[in-house]
Amino acid sequence: MKRLSLIAALLLALVSPVFAVQPDEVLDDPVLEARAREISQKLRCPICQGENIDESNAAISRDLRLYVRERLVAGDNDDKVIDAVVDRFGEYVLFEPRARGSNLILWLAGPVMAFIGLLIAWGFVKARSREAAVPEPLKDDEQARLREIMRD
Repeated sequence: MKRLSLIAALLLALVSPVFAVQPDEVLDDPVLEARAREISQKLRCPICQGENIDESNAAISRDLRLYVRERLVAGDNDDKVIDAVVDRFGEYVLFEPRARGSNLILWLAGPVMAFIGLLIAWGFVKARSREAAVPEPLKDDEQARLREIMRD
């Protein structure tokens, strides 16, 4: 019985995103519906945070899905639809925020920090190789001991 309930829970977890888009939301035109689904994959649910609006069962996600479809039926292109949603909810709804304005700092921070890390690592390796390349000369007592060992 435990196995059956575990299998049912796993299947429900795998299939539940399919149930998010309701049949009454689907457009008659398959091309427009495909565009709507593609746009919905790029937009984050304002409530669920980790889900896109295509997979979310939240009421706000349903409203957003309907709004996206309305804009597509009205003749907007994909960018205009996304811009309209961003105007209403802010850039938070984008899974990939645009690289402009204050977001540019976030986009550039990763590569800049990686470059700085590489510079630090390179400097560390160079310093270590310089230390290892120049041996320290032997002291007088060490040289005497070495001569003594070499005679034997």
